[in-house]
Amino acid sequence: MSGPLLLALTLIAVYWLARVGRAARLSLRPAQAWWAVPGLALLLLAPLLELPALFGVGAALLLLSEFAPAAFTPAPADLPGRWAQAGWPLVGVVLGAGLLTALPGAPAAEQAALLPLGAAALLAGGAGLLGALLIPPLHRRTPLGFQVRWNRAVTPEWPDLSVTVTEQGAYLKNVSGRALRLAGWSPAGLNAWYRVRGPGGTPLLELRSGQEALLPVTAQDSGVRVWYAPLRADEAHLFRADWTPPARAESRVLN
Repeated sequence: MSGPLLLALTLIAVYWLARVGRAARLSLRPAQAWWAVPGLALLLLAPLLELPALFGVGAALLLLSEFAPAAFTPAPADLPGRWAQAGWPLVGVVLGAGLLTALPGAPAAEQAALLPLGAAALLAGGAGLLGALLIPPLHRRTPLGFQVRWNRAVTPEWPDLSVTVTEQGAYLKNVSGRALRLAGWSPAGLNAWYRVRGPGGTPLLELRSGQEALLPVTAQDSGVRVWYAPLRADEAHLFRADWTPPARAESRVLN
């Protein structure tokens, strides 16, 4: 195997591990992104077996892991502790390091098996350790109180919520793909604080993915402000939505 190819594959592995680490900080875990592990293993195996077809399959798996819609999915809420999660990944790291250590003294026929297996175990174990160590702790049992109304709030680049204005009120929907802890809401322009409630009037402390809540806005209201936080985040998030009040719909000007 040539040095440039080995360097290129190492850089791809480092990039993938960095991507897994960034996703873990956002409480995301690899799903279809795991195809990168067999993909890199096949890229290593192709020159050793002199089978160019394996190189094409490995490259296809890498592309799938990079651009698949479900490359990463939200981490489940019932994850065990960090060290419990790190058990099997640590075994993979030790096993992969052991296989790669035995590589120099092995016969050429065995190297074709030891190199991809060791690299795959090391890569998968390293990704598992990153997920166990970097995923934020769960804050499901920590309710958000009135103090978040006055604390600094983060406005995400991509909204976690959507709003649909109807005659009954504004329907708030969780479109983030993960559960959200709810603090409260206020009509735009008002110094108010209301609890978020479901369509039936039940107070909601958490909004599951795809779940809706009903904000009882009036025909004179021109928007809403909702304070919330992901399950695995400490800082409060702020959702802003503005519209032309239905009472002034006839005077709306389209630009």
